This record gives sequence, structure tokens and C-alpha cells, in this order.
Amino acid sequence: MPEVERYEHGRFCWVDFSAADMDRAAAWFSELFGWDVEHQDTHGGPPYAQFTLGGKVVAGVGQLSPEMKAAGVPPVWNNYVGVDDAAAIAKRVVELEGTVVVPVMKVMGAGSLAYFNDPEGANFAVWQAGEHHGAEVVNELNTWSWTELNSWDVERAAGFYGALFGWSFVDAPGAHAYKVARAGNEDRAGMLQIDPSWGKMPPVWGTYFRVEDCDATCKRIEATGGTIRVPPTTLPTGRFAVVTEPDGGTFTIIQRPSENP
Repeated sequence: MPEVERYEHGRFCWVDFSAADMDRAAAWFSELFGWDVEHQDTHGGPPYAQFTLGGKVVAGVGQLSPEMKAAGVPPVWNNYVGVDDAAAIAKRVVELEGTVVVPVMKVMGAGSLAYFNDPEGANFAVWQAGEHHGAEVVNELNTWSWTELNSWDVERAAGFYGALFGWSFVDAPGAHAYKVARAGNEDRAGMLQIDPSWGKMPPVWGTYFRVEDCDATCKRIEATGGTIRVPPTTLPTGRFAVVTEPDGGTFTIIQRPSENP
């Protein structure tokens, strides 16, 4: 299993889940993906755990605070872009008409984080690495494999994130406008234009996890209290489904063409 030792500036590096019930969510995701759970010593801070697969860290899970629940914050997967200087990014976000949600905060020796909303309101985070660089394994079975923005205005979104992280963009063919964010020759993320026929939905960054069998995984999700929001659908990039865990946190599973029977 190949290991990622470091992340370049402007590359998504980490995902974690803000849970309505951390212990329940940790057990549910562990059963779904075959992860182990390692609870962290937060020195009196909010409870937090890391998911591991084969001894390698792949994602995290934390507990939504009572105040966040009271404010209506839902369970959600958070997506972090690795950066060299989180404070400089926070300043640039404001210059580009985004919003600082959580100012730069040091997480002991692990690193520093900050949360933002882009000009449309989509939430994203940045991570300035200390001892923790991010997920040690990505794009393997049962690990995080892709990050994608659903946006009502992909041109505006591309302008914001391009200026913020130095991404360039290429248009992908398809029925809906789709841009792939790139740095050099490497893909960084996707941006999908929301179709009005999908109904009212907020712009949001989505988190993809790679699975061996999309249909079988959907059956396990439903059998364990989850919900299928978009049923298994085949595209050139793979067979995917949009699903939720039992408390409503949304994520996407994808079966790459190489896993097709």
C-alpha cells in the first residue's frame, strides 16, 4: 500500500468527519470500510480519533459540540487543503470575498487549521502541517480518493480557488459543466455545476471514498442505517453513489473502472 509522506501547498491533504455522535459514527465507518479507530489525547480539547487502515492513518472523526448542534450544524465531512502558511491564506480569503469561519488555530504540535466559506458559502478548511501531514494512504480501496465542489457558479468558484491556491483548470466533457483543478500536471479537485433540476441545494465540497463494489457497498449502507441519496450510477470515471451515514452526514462512494467485473 503506497504511502504519502508529505503534501505540496495547494493539495487536499486530509478529511475528517464532524459527527453528531462520534462513537456511533466511528463504529459505523469502521464497519463499512474496515478501518480501525485510534482515539487521540486532545489534552482536554474536544474528543477526536483517527481512522487507520493497515496501520496507516486515512481519516479522522470528531464530535460536534452542543453549541454547533444547537446552531443547526449538520454532521459533515471536512476537506483540508495543505498550505505553507495558514495565516497568509486566511488574509487572502478575505481579500477574495470569502469568509473566515474559524480563525487560524494551532492544534498542539500536529499543525494549524482554519475554516472558511468561499464567496458562494461552500465550507472548506486548510491545514498547515506540523507533526501531522495528512492522510498516509489515499486513492486505494476503502480510502479517501477525490474531492469535488458542487457549485452554482463554477466560473466564479474557479476564479476564487485559482487565485487562492494557484490552481489552473481544464474543462471536462459531459452534460454538466465540470472543471478539474490542477497544479502542474496533477489533478487537485473537481468542480461540478449544479443543475437547477436537482432542486435547491447549497454549494458544498463533497468527499469521495473508493470501494471495490459500489452496489454491494450501498446494500451494506442501507442495512446498517444509512441512506442512498443518489443510487449507483455509471460514468466514464467509475460507478458512484451519494449516500449518508445514519445521522445524515453525506459522502460519495466510487468504484473505479479497474474494479468493474
